[in-house]
This record gives sequence, structure tokens and C-alpha cells, in this order.
Amino acid sequence: MNKIPCEIVPLLLDWFAQNKRDLPWRHTKDPYPIWLSEIMLQQTRVEAVKPYYKRFLEVCPSVEALASLPEEQLYKLWEGLGYYSRARNLQKAAKTILSDFGGVFPSDHKSLQKLPGIGDYTAGAIASIAFGERVPAVDGNVLRVVARLTASDKDIALPETKAAFRELLLPLIPEQAGDFNQSLIELGATVCLPNGEPKCESCPLASLCRARMEGNVLELPKRSKKPPRKIEDRTVLLIEDGGRTALSKRPDKGLLAGLYELPNTKGHLDEAALLTFIRSLGFEPLRWSRLEDAKHIFTHVEWHMIAYAVRISPEFDERAGSDRCFLVDNEILHRDYAIPSAFSAYIKYL
Repeated sequence: MNKIPCEIVPLLLDWFAQNKRDLPWRHTKDPYPIWLSEIMLQQTRVEAVKPYYKRFLEVCPSVEALASLPEEQLYKLWEGLGYYSRARNLQKAAKTILSDFGGVFPSDHKSLQKLPGIGDYTAGAIASIAFGERVPAVDGNVLRVVARLTASDKDIALPETKAAFRELLLPLIPEQAGDFNQSLIELGATVCLPNGEPKCESCPLASLCRARMEGNVLELPKRSKKPPRKIEDRTVLLIEDGGRTALSKRPDKGLLAGLYELPNTKGHLDEAALLTFIRSLGFEPLRWSRLEDAKHIFTHVEWHMIAYAVRISPEFDERAGSDRCFLVDNEILHRDYAIPSAFSAYIKYL
């Protein structure tokens, strides 16, 4: 594998100083908000993260506040960002910092990886940006930049490729470790783009890029194809009595673990099966009508949903429904319950 030329260091640092985006988490060296931003930015666009980041810090300005936040409030703050396991791990990590680190944020790459939800990249980002540790932070942007810079045909989806790129970068990390890591990430996010034509004419490393010299920028990086997502048919119910809506809670493990949702079941139910399912939830329908179909894509599974609006008698009391299902006042539902975006096509009717 070709080495990375050491000349990239001053070029990247100068370019970053002049071209970096003004992002709120770049105005601090406090590891807590830096950590929060890194977790939120996983598989989420920068512009989408900004309002969540601001709102989250207003409610949880410290590790202590996050550790003590009620779970439902945590999910409500996270509502719309998706991948709720990130929020759960944030709180687990906050509790670990209090219990195992005396409330002091771990300050080195190795210790940071002991926290739930923090892997090699996130640990490298926090350690370098907040504490100046000279370690790489290799995310998808960095993998792409390094693959093109070195004209590497290694599969960037493989852990060994990430480890190899990390070793290439390690001896190059300057004293300004945080700025260097952020410059590589920024270059991948704004110039060395993943889809379509990269902006090579604006790249500070263009003269050093082997892929550009060899004319194969668009062929790199190499990435093995992901297995096709599993298609899963589901029937979703919007059960209402005129002012309340039925919710159920998902199991504590698995997809959307521990979150509240609209009652649903596998398969596309016909009317006879639909009536049986509604009754199994503890309700007797007055009538129902078909809503539009919807689709939601998760990482490994794709839901193809049909849905029904189901009207039940308003005479049920608060205990109506089975152990799996309960009625919630619509105003309270919107205020206090985080409903996964998988159901956004139907929540809009409330």
C-alpha cells in the first residue's frame, strides 16, 4: 500500500483554517458537547443535527444531567434523529462516567473506548479535538480521502482496511491533532465527495493524489456490496376513540428497542385477520378505513406497511386494551412520547 506523503499536513491545516464550516460544536474544547455532536452526526446530516444539538444541550448541559434524565424525555429529545440506540448508549456512557470515572470525562483514546457506544473513530475524534491526543479519527470521509490519496484498491468496508489506514495516518498526526483530523473529515464531506464528481479543482491535495494522477478517482474507494435488505410486510393500526390514540411499547431488545409505537403486526392482514388482531389488543372496533400504504427503510430491513384507521368506543377507561396496548390523550402523546419516524406517515393524522 502506498504511503501518505507527509506534505499533506501543512496543506490540510492551512486549507482547514480558511475553509472550515462554522459549526456549533467547533466553538468548544469541552469533551461533553464534542462527544454529543459526534454521536448525533453518525449517519445523520450536519444540517439535521444542528437544532437537535442545541435543544439537547439546553436540557442536558452536563454528563450529570444526561445520566439523570428520564428515559422517555431522552427519547423525546432524540425523536426524529433515528437510530435510538445512540441515545440509549449516550445515557449508559454518562452513567459509566459517573460510576467508573468519578464524573470526570476520560481524556485518552483507550479509556474513551470503554464507554458504551464509543468506538475507535469516536474515541479518536474526542481524544484529539478535546484533549489534543495525537491519534487518528478514521470515519467514512477519511477512508475515502485516504483511498483516493494513495490509490488504494482495498475494500474500505473491511475492518483491516480501516486499521491499515489508521496506521498510515498515525505517524503524520501533528501537534494540532484535532484540527488535522477535522480537516480530513471536512475534506471528505465538502470536496472529496462520495457521490458524483469530486471537486478536485478545489482540493488542497490534488497535486499529491495518486487516484487523480492515475485517472481513477471515480472508481475509488472500493467497497463490497451490502447484502440486500430483508423486506417485511406489516399492518399498522391508528386506533382512536375521539381524543385518545392507542400505543404499544416494543421489546427492550431488537429493532426500535423500548420505544413506543402504533400497534402493528407482521404481514398484510385481510379484514377477518384484522378484526381478530384488534380484539387481541383488547379493543372492539366500531369501524375502520384503509389509510395509504407506506415504506420505511432501516439499515438491514425494509418495512412495507398497509394501515387502517380504527375507531373504537370512547367509553373505554384508561385501562382499556391489553397489557401490550394502552390509550394516550393525543396532546400528551405529542408532548411526551417519542414515536419512531417509521410511523410518520400515520402520526400526521393525529
